[in-house]
Amino acid sequence: MGKMPVAHHRMNFHNDEIIFPDQHADMDFGCFQENDQKPSDGICYYNEIDDDEDENPINVAESRAFWDDQNQLLQATLIRTSSIESKIRQITKEGMILARENCVCPRPVLGGGGCSSCMRREICERLGNTGFNSAICRSKWRISPDILSGEHTYLDVIDKSDAKKGEIRVVVELNFRAEFEMARAGEDYNKLISRVPEVFVGKAKRLRTLIKILCSAAKKCRKENKMHMGPWRKQKYMQAKWLGNCERRTISSPSFVDDDKFSGDKQQHKTKACMPKASMLTFDLLENLPRLQQFTAVQVL
Repeated sequence: MGKMPVAHHRMNFHNDEIIFPDQHADMDFGCFQENDQKPSDGICYYNEIDDDEDENPINVAESRAFWDDQNQLLQATLIRTSSIESKIRQITKEGMILARENCVCPRPVLGGGGCSSCMRREICERLGNTGFNSAICRSKWRISPDILSGEHTYLDVIDKSDAKKGEIRVVVELNFRAEFEMARAGEDYNKLISRVPEVFVGKAKRLRTLIKILCSAAKKCRKENKMHMGPWRKQKYMQAKWLGNCERRTISSPSFVDDDKFSGDKQQHKTKACMPKASMLTFDLLENLPRLQQFTAVQVL
């Protein structure tokens, strides 16, 4: 699943081809097939990865078999989708297009158009207006012996419409493929990553399986190319981004703030602490120098 030429960008949704103008040429959601059935055992119970386990050198045949297996696992995981995932994916696509057309913020952009903050807000609002319990999520975790500290912002939808299935959580990540791209990666890894959708919309369980597959591939790539693998690329770190504890904020919440300002109180405190002050040595000059009246006089001991 490679990128199309810049002039046009084509996506396949249930065999229907959609062509976007050049400003949307770098985004894809992958190809999906609606199926509410559970994935096969090979997908659901994919083995956990021991990031610290050393591997012995492997031969060419074993390496080829590994990468073939990873590609098959990835394809089998991505091709399945449910009706709720399809609906959320369609709304996400529409929200991204609208945000790109209207966004004029001087902030980091996704794919050359529209800032990530405006896109998340637009998508979250559209999902909410459609009746979904959507929110902008901020995950944050402390350093531990296993992973470094970090934080991440993304979207999710909580669905409780089916009492039999229980609560279903759907994660929306607008920059999914980039989270797994590596500089100087091998050909096999790059080929695998090229099949990963740039925008991920899927159930948390499906996301967990993808993380296992991709982190296993990253580890194998590191071993084969004798590269150092940063701790931020390990499976536990990736899981903490989307599957750990998070703070959810909905657009309709009275306390909602822009997702880039979750720490607004700290920013306000920092600004207040940095306010310039004037010495009391100039206190008697305030009347004659109005320019200094904007400063707060302090006592000099």
